[in-house]
Amino acid sequence: MTSITPAHVYPILMLIASNVFMTFAWYGHLAYKQKALWLVVLASWIIAFFEYCLAVPANRIGSAVYSAAELKTIQEVITFSVFIVFSVFWLKEAITLQHVIGFAVIVVGATIVFRA
Repeated sequence: MTSITPAHVYPILMLIASNVFMTFAWYGHLAYKQKALWLVVLASWIIAFFEYCLAVPANRIGSAVYSAAELKTIQEVITFSVFIVFSVFWLKEAITLQHVIGFAVIVVGATIVFRA
């Protein structure tokens, strides 16, 4: 049995934080459609800088205990999880049954990656 180490946990926590930044960088401006496009692009790039400051070290640290495919799978599951919360609370959009089913299929795929 493998013990849980900081190298297992820190990358996941850092990827969660980086995904919060990236979700706001990519989709946060949708709540401000009246703002000039150049302004939201600039704001998105600034926010994305902090995402990279977390994601790159997370992947470097995580590569000690996870394969690249596992890191990418973790990233995608986190991305969808963060986006669901963001979509409901920031964009005020409902999650539909199709969204839930699609997410469930992705979780099944992630399970397969970690069973390989």
